[in-house]
Amino acid sequence: MDLENAYDKIYRYAYFRLKNQELAEDITQETFLRFISSYGNLQEYDMRYLYSIAKNLCIDEYRRVKPDPLPEEDEARAAQNIGSTEETAIVRVALSKLPVEDQELLLLRHVNGESVGTIGKALGLSRFAVYRRLKDAEEALRKGLEVSGS
Repeated sequence: MDLENAYDKIYRYAYFRLKNQELAEDITQETFLRFISSYGNLQEYDMRYLYSIAKNLCIDEYRRVKPDPLPEEDEARAAQNIGSTEETAIVRVALSKLPVEDQELLLLRHVNGESVGTIGKALGLSRFAVYRRLKDAEEALRKGLEVSGS
């Protein structure tokens, strides 16, 4: 995996957690800086360590600052990249009804494309627990979309 792809994944993860573009950018940069200071270089980075660092930084930041909502124009632009605004709204509503932990699992697996092993190590879960929680989260999302689509 190239470094730019890893950077994008950490940014999406931080943005998911904080819902603030500037803070997510800062957290992403700080994540890589801390990784370099601990491990010396980025040649052999490991996503699970990067996610762990980012998660801890997000927790620290969340304790300090309340998230700012994304401006409507940015939200509309993001919706164009995903699909129609109506479909995006339906998915967003269904996702918002899931617990934050399930939303995080779905982001890491389906948006960032992380392996179950990487997710498990980053979140401190066994592979079996990740599989089970992902299956439950996907089923809950599916049911939420069916209800919204009715």
